[in-house]
Amino acid sequence: MSDKSDIPYQSPLVPNLLAESDLIQFRCHKGIACFNECCRNIDITLTPYDLLRLKQRLELSSKELLNQYTLPFEMDAHGTPGVKLKPVEGGTACQFMTEDGCSVYEDRPTACRYYPLGLMSIRKSGEYSDEQGFALVKEDHCLGHNEDRTLTIQEYREEQGVEEYDELTREWRRLILKKKSAGPSIGKPPEMSLQLFFMASYNVDQFQQFVTSEQFLGTYQLEPDLIESLKTDQLEVIKFGARLLKQVLFGEITIEVVSGATEKRVQRQKARAEELRELARKQAEADTKAAEGKGS
Repeated sequence: MSDKSDIPYQSPLVPNLLAESDLIQFRCHKGIACFNECCRNIDITLTPYDLLRLKQRLELSSKELLNQYTLPFEMDAHGTPGVKLKPVEGGTACQFMTEDGCSVYEDRPTACRYYPLGLMSIRKSGEYSDEQGFALVKEDHCLGHNEDRTLTIQEYREEQGVEEYDELTREWRRLILKKKSAGPSIGKPPEMSLQLFFMASYNVDQFQQFVTSEQFLGTYQLEPDLIESLKTDQLEVIKFGARLLKQVLFGEITIEVVSGATEKRVQRQKARAEELRELARKQAEADTKAAEGKGS
């Protein structure tokens, strides 16, 4: 493992890519002098499953959770939307931090579970599959690296319960990776695609209403069992979200379109546009008459 001094820039990441079988020395506990220090200055990106767990834990709607506990940011130069945990008002500490530790510990986000590891997905040029690796994070304040305990990365992952999080977020992470690697060739997605990305990734309540609406089900041909799952299980909704986004952003067709649905949608859009133009025309006429009435 390279020493941090080998890095030509200041970074807490030790650059060697580690495997699940590699050993790390680390332990965090309430009695350690640096307890809670890592929660006092947060920069935590959230995944769809992170948000679902927090939403269920806090018994909030998606809108309430996003407004109270997250901040939006752009994940790439094309404006792909992401969300991060919002710190306390006027500060940098996590809103969930207490003197006894994390108040949502059982449902804490993926990044918190992995610490002091960073999960890395790498896709080589010309390849369609990605490799998963890990990087060790060593920050000056953290004394956990001095604790007398060694274990493999896989053992640490099992201990922290990240395997479930990784499994349920894998397709979404691959989507992000593909978007970043294919960005120069596909260009910036249309604004409607970015809006769909945000809704499917972070606003599970709104996305659930969208994919179970009469209009959506009239456009896409879904199995009855899937439709029922989408109506009752928000975990299935976020899984379906990654699948739909791959189809919309990259043309990976796995959801069959109902025959004639595209033409009908275009006709509806044209009719709606004509309706809006007619309303605008009538409003303009009314405004003109009102102005003439004042002038006389």
